[in-house]
Amino acid sequence: MTWREYHEATKHSVESLRRARHVLDWANMPDPFRHYEGVPVLDLPADPPAPEMPALDVLLGTLGTTPVGDGPTLLSQLLFYSAAISASKRVPSTGSKYALRVNPSSGNLHPTEFHFLTRGVKGWTDGWYHYDPSRHMAEQRGRGDFEMTLASDSAPIVFVLTSIVWREAWKYGERAYRYCLHDIGHAWQALALSARAIGCDSFAAGHFPDDEVAELCRLNTDEWPMLIVSLHGRSIPVREADTGKTVWFGGQATQLSKEPIAHPLIDSIHFATKRSGSSRNSLTEFSPIGSGEIRLPSPASSTGSFGEVARMRRSALDFLGGKQSISLAELSAILAVTAQPLSADFAGARFIQLYLYVHHVDGLQPGVYRFWPKHAELEQVKSGDQRVAAAGLSLGQDLAGNACVTFSMIGDLERAAHIYGDRGYRYAHFEAGAIGHRLYLAAEALGLGATGIGAFYDDEVHRHLNLAPNQGQVVYHFAIGYPVPDPRVSASNEPQEITW
Repeated sequence: MTWREYHEATKHSVESLRRARHVLDWANMPDPFRHYEGVPVLDLPADPPAPEMPALDVLLGTLGTTPVGDGPTLLSQLLFYSAAISASKRVPSTGSKYALRVNPSSGNLHPTEFHFLTRGVKGWTDGWYHYDPSRHMAEQRGRGDFEMTLASDSAPIVFVLTSIVWREAWKYGERAYRYCLHDIGHAWQALALSARAIGCDSFAAGHFPDDEVAELCRLNTDEWPMLIVSLHGRSIPVREADTGKTVWFGGQATQLSKEPIAHPLIDSIHFATKRSGSSRNSLTEFSPIGSGEIRLPSPASSTGSFGEVARMRRSALDFLGGKQSISLAELSAILAVTAQPLSADFAGARFIQLYLYVHHVDGLQPGVYRFWPKHAELEQVKSGDQRVAAAGLSLGQDLAGNACVTFSMIGDLERAAHIYGDRGYRYAHFEAGAIGHRLYLAAEALGLGATGIGAFYDDEVHRHLNLAPNQGQVVYHFAIGYPVPDPRVSASNEPQEITW
């Protein structure tokens, strides 16, 4: 199987949705939290210092400073603002609660797991760990000096982000692989921005031998490595690394559901996108070349701190609609954060271009616009009210029409494949998820809400945007506006065990 065959097979259309009606097996729903039984569990300090740097400054590349004296507090900071539980939502019919997290996920299913290696971090034992967000604790899977030859350098902290695709496929079927790739992009940026807010640099590596990394991490067979993120910088309190013998505790990974269901199409695309060698075609820095007739104004500013914004981020269920609008300067700020460089071994060539369905933006007529990031310009593609079209293209979801602005992320999948082979399919979706997370935080910083939308009528989007086959394919939708309040959500800074 090739990425083209998988992408075509998982496109949504009215006919495909009618053919593939799916009934959720609630009795077999995967557990949202993986644990490793039989290993030491280490506390991460509660209520770590909050990064006070304005979130928009962090999103635009400013390095924050939130100095701490020891490794446990630093690790707690990183994870509290990138992967921890941030709120709970109550189900009115049953009174039960389920968890919401700092990093977003399609359907709140959270296929992404955070594993990490530490070397020479002050006050923390060197070794391999798995983060347990349900308790805000670290499960120690191994102790000692583990050689991480696959990291970009000898960074004191290295994260391995993995996907348990069954968690997503339980609800979304074969299309779930796309969503898992988006979620990795979201998690990557959640981690990278959390690190930046407290003064750490990060670098993401996607071009690694999958099976070697899976073996190194001793992952369960249902869990696949997707991205390696190394952290370094003066904000990390360091000491001499351990030189003693390494000890694997391993631990038994908990089974997530009674009966994981096989999805051969997902297995095939994952196998196709595994790295089979070190070669790749020549790579040059690239940004979409073009211009528009509308020059965006200076971006709006916001003093909302990164810590507050990261913890308050939610996925809006719907938007208020009506005549409420955002300013052109606010739209400029939102777009500016998407144009920032991404620090990764696959990010020199950017694969995503944004198309905007403008509904309510002061100073901008309703219509469809293409964003040209190099000169911060918009090119009008269509004029007129796009609310019905945006909702209809997003599988009839009203929120895409009730937002102030909705986005289609168009991925140059052919160019990604030319550079990286089938593995480029992952990278284009990682980038889309990364942009999505930046949009989430920018919207929250400006007092708005946002929602990522993974379901849309693929080919209908292409027709509506007048895209030729060589102009890319839609990989993600996104909406920003004034969110409808959700009284079921209860924010909390206290780690807690919350089940479905």
